[in-house]
Amino acid sequence: MNIIKRSGQEVPFDREKIAEAVRKANRTVEEGERLTEDQIERITDYVTATCTKLARSASVEEIQDLVQTEIMKQQAYKVAKNYITYRYKRELVRKSNSTDKQILSLLECENEEVIQENSNKNPMVNSVQRDYMAGEVSKDITRRFLLPQEIVEAHDKGIIHFHDADYFAQHMHNCCLVNLEDMLQNGTVISETMIERPHSFSTACNIATQAIAQIASSQYGGQSITLSHLAPFVQVSREKFRAEVRQEMEEEKMDVTDKMINDIAEMRVRREIKQGVQMIQYQVITLMTTNGQAPFVTVFMYLDEVPEGRLRDDLAMIIEEMLIQRMQGVKNEQGVYITPAFPKLIYVLEEDNIREGTPYWYLTELAAKCTAKRLVPDYISEKVMKQLKEGNCYTCMGCRSFLTVYRDEEGKFKFYGRFNQGVVTLNLVDVACSSGKDKEKFWEILDERLELCRRALMCRHNRLKGTVSDVAPILWQNGALARLKKGEKIDKLLYGGYSTISLGYAGLCECVRYMTGKSHTDPEATPFAIEIMEALNDACSRWRKETNIAFSLYGTPLESTTYKFAKCLQDRFGIIPGVTDKNYITNSYHVHVTEEINAFDKLSFEAQFQELSPGGAISYVEVPNMQNNIPAVLAVMQHIYDHIMYAELNTKSDYCQVCGYDGEIQIIEDEHHKLVWECPNCGNRDQDKMNVARRTCGYIGTQFWNQGRTQEIKERVLHL
Repeated sequence: MNIIKRSGQEVPFDREKIAEAVRKANRTVEEGERLTEDQIERITDYVTATCTKLARSASVEEIQDLVQTEIMKQQAYKVAKNYITYRYKRELVRKSNSTDKQILSLLECENEEVIQENSNKNPMVNSVQRDYMAGEVSKDITRRFLLPQEIVEAHDKGIIHFHDADYFAQHMHNCCLVNLEDMLQNGTVISETMIERPHSFSTACNIATQAIAQIASSQYGGQSITLSHLAPFVQVSREKFRAEVRQEMEEEKMDVTDKMINDIAEMRVRREIKQGVQMIQYQVITLMTTNGQAPFVTVFMYLDEVPEGRLRDDLAMIIEEMLIQRMQGVKNEQGVYITPAFPKLIYVLEEDNIREGTPYWYLTELAAKCTAKRLVPDYISEKVMKQLKEGNCYTCMGCRSFLTVYRDEEGKFKFYGRFNQGVVTLNLVDVACSSGKDKEKFWEILDERLELCRRALMCRHNRLKGTVSDVAPILWQNGALARLKKGEKIDKLLYGGYSTISLGYAGLCECVRYMTGKSHTDPEATPFAIEIMEALNDACSRWRKETNIAFSLYGTPLESTTYKFAKCLQDRFGIIPGVTDKNYITNSYHVHVTEEINAFDKLSFEAQFQELSPGGAISYVEVPNMQNNIPAVLAVMQHIYDHIMYAELNTKSDYCQVCGYDGEIQIIEDEHHKLVWECPNCGNRDQDKMNVARRTCGYIGTQFWNQGRTQEIKERVLHL
């Protein structure tokens, strides 16, 4: 059994240190008020047993809280008082310089929590360490100077989560939809270099990848581009190739027809599309931004985003090539094709591709094969989304965050060039447990917590107010988001619905189970779950009217925070079966990962909650290896089209570098009660010698996860 020190370093548990700490406090009081040695042993035994039952590494703070409580139970009040006083004094000393040990543990790769904070960052790499070091400084500044103490305390207790505090010291926003059309058609500037309108499809792809890298370094969340903005440049290349072929043949004095010229030019067009898509895929994977990871980019594939005819057919060719190359995968260090994390792909299901016999059915079949092998693409139903978004269909930002519908000054719908200001997430499980199952008290606490979230979100908004466009020229001056002047503030883009700001929520499942004793899938409990969602939406609507800021409800994709929330709940309320007895809590509105339910019922059930999460939501079904059952994949996709706006299929894609095994790498519990990944073929447990890809929060992770998320992955049941 291990413990996690304040620095984040994980070390072996030593019960003698607990006993010695109690003895030190014991020696500070008069003999008649001291604990006996037997009492000290009982305290030590209880704390040791409690930590063992956690099935995870306890933190020093958790252990000290247990010790403190047990001393009080022994009625040794003066000993307890001195123990508490000593802890307080040590905390003051640590606060005088709160980042040094954290940073040193990062440099030595000993900070277990930070190492597994982001499943797409390798903590051994210098650029990642630099980003984490800067993040520790930012969090320290944020805690001590930038946020009200009540928000910091609520964040520490797991009552709320103030996302991305490691970037909050800077004037940075969360995620965006890149206006690639503006940048390509009207030119842009990258690193103070003028980039004119490209004269070929491959050049357009190259510019797009350079822009992606710059944008990723100017914000902290995901970005999305659409292939429809690249499609017009296929015709540019086609016309160039026709002219070249004609000239080449005339120089050779060959007798040719227009058909021959067009056929040869078309062959060159297809070759350039292949090269351009390859450029996007490999550059996105191999680029490393200033935050130490590949750009978190989503590629949107929507046929109906362009008019019928040549342009749509060109877009279809790009989509086809994107799916073919992604299905192939990328080579690891050993030259074996594996599943990459990025770019994330989203494929829109629409009338022209959803049924056999429709014009683009072949693309949907290809997408199904790609999903079965490489976990992507994810799927948006054009039909359902248009019902929910005023007749519009558009991509999300990053993993699941959707912009609200917005019209510009001319009354036209606008999505690209817009962004999200940031997220604060409410822990619904804590609201429930704090109420003691009293529903009247539950609603009172919920209102109080929502007001706390509103104040925290306004801190995010106010941090962006007054930001000048010069802080990120590619975003604010050169077309990615806007064309503001130098020195101009971005304030006008923070109001009126141009950008959104997100109230996140997590743990609806456990919240409802605590309050009703039933799963929120139970017809008797579902109305209460819906009532909670409506209350959250009502709060966003009220705040929107009061401020003219587009507050929106967001189904939070907890990654490391699922573990943090679970630990805080256990500290505050103990182990409550079905509620706090896991080292994770459920993302947003999702059905619990252990609940038996078939894929079609799950998607249909969760659809009603997606409608109530306008700021972002995604549903998934967990499936076995489907490469030999593509008709079943297509059946799920057709169900998505008819019933739910945004969904994905979770498959597995693993490889053991030691023995070459390409089946599912398993999660097992080691001798320290820690969950580790192990090859079932050769027993390899070295994470540096295996490739594991799992979708955890709406996107694929490949650098492993903390103990809470790992337990969640281990306990997932199949839905198909």
